[in-house]
Amino acid sequence: MENNNEIVVALDIGTTKIVAMAGRKDVNGKLEILGTGKVESVGVIRGVVSNIEKTVKAISDAIAEAEHRSGLEIGVINVGIAGQHIKSLQHRGIHTRSSIHDEIAHSDIDSLINDMYKLALPPGDKIIHVIPQEYIVDSEQGIVDPVGMSGVRLEANFHIITGQITAIKNLQKCVEKSKLEMAGLTLEPIASSAAVLSKEETEAGIALVDIGGGTTDIAIFHEGIIRHTAVIPFGGNVITKDIKEGCSVMQQQAEKLKVKFGSAMASEIEENRIITIAGLKGHPHKEISERNLAHIIQARMEEIIDQVYWEIRKSGFDRKLSGGIVLTGGGALLKNLAKLVELRTGLNARTGIPVEHLAHGYEKEVASPVFSTAIGLVLKGFEDIENGKVRQFTGSYSGNQISKTTTVSTAKQTQGVNKKDPQKSNWLDKIYQRTRQWFESEPDADLK
Repeated sequence: MENNNEIVVALDIGTTKIVAMAGRKDVNGKLEILGTGKVESVGVIRGVVSNIEKTVKAISDAIAEAEHRSGLEIGVINVGIAGQHIKSLQHRGIHTRSSIHDEIAHSDIDSLINDMYKLALPPGDKIIHVIPQEYIVDSEQGIVDPVGMSGVRLEANFHIITGQITAIKNLQKCVEKSKLEMAGLTLEPIASSAAVLSKEETEAGIALVDIGGGTTDIAIFHEGIIRHTAVIPFGGNVITKDIKEGCSVMQQQAEKLKVKFGSAMASEIEENRIITIAGLKGHPHKEISERNLAHIIQARMEEIIDQVYWEIRKSGFDRKLSGGIVLTGGGALLKNLAKLVELRTGLNARTGIPVEHLAHGYEKEVASPVFSTAIGLVLKGFEDIENGKVRQFTGSYSGNQISKTTTVSTAKQTQGVNKKDPQKSNWLDKIYQRTRQWFESEPDADLK
């Protein structure tokens, strides 16, 4: 149980689903999933909150399910953000130091990064992430970490991700109305990449394509650094709509057809295969050609893939992606999709499954591209803890099982403890420490 007192809870607010996931690191540094809650999302359109009340209810239901499965009392969450309002830009920052004799410190880098948040943006936009690309010290380029070096002029190229203030505020409002606190806000393709990409792939160059219900998110990496991000306002829901109109079926039937029989390549389907579905009341059954269904899906998927490849070429890294393309998200489950991506782009493609960072014994359900973003958000939460940005503490254990706990977030910008009573937190902390010491001294004792 050592080093297991920190628990991170992620909240993935998507167009088709809302997922709450609690996890902790085991002694080997692997992620142990404690509980997951997944409910249908009915108040979000293309990654943007469109109905506050419905979204709040869905968030509360997902959190309640995660609490029930994990035995936790959840108070603080790490939230993912996406949507067609997300934009990115490149900018260079300059910081002139007063002395050449003093070494460059972390404070100099922090000052450079903080200056980026003062950029003049289009009205209604807000900076979400400022990601350093490379540093330049007195005209010496290509420096990854300048701390400890000497120099007067410190420069850096930044990749800056922005979003609409209203969309961010509505997301925060939904979290607050659900009686939760936001420990961090992370762009969802960045979170997904943490779950499905290896360090070697990001070094070699790779494009992550997260196909969700409302949007398709892209994150391009090279030399271990994120180089480009983009959001395409099309996803799995558009394919479902095409099937509904092309096959003259109901929305639910169209979704089932896509999931169970859908293929991204019509040439892989035999011509004589027929799907029979129930007709409306008083109407005969409807027969649909599986190949025709695949033609409908392929036409839309080719459009999405072409836009993805256009973004890759726009980034300038299309010839530097040795790792090719990794597909994740619910849309990545579509049969023959990786093969179609390879044919349309000329790049290698595979489906990304978020199991690399999971501890042994994980449930089969979470080993799916559907949970890539949620698992990535948990990993990003632990990364923030390690970097000292956010501290999340869970207070008490009972034997080898986790009992109801209190979650506290202490963020630098708030200079204190949020939501929970700090005295109660300290009291629970003492109980936890004493209980653990007792179990260590009496390993065979029977707790009455």
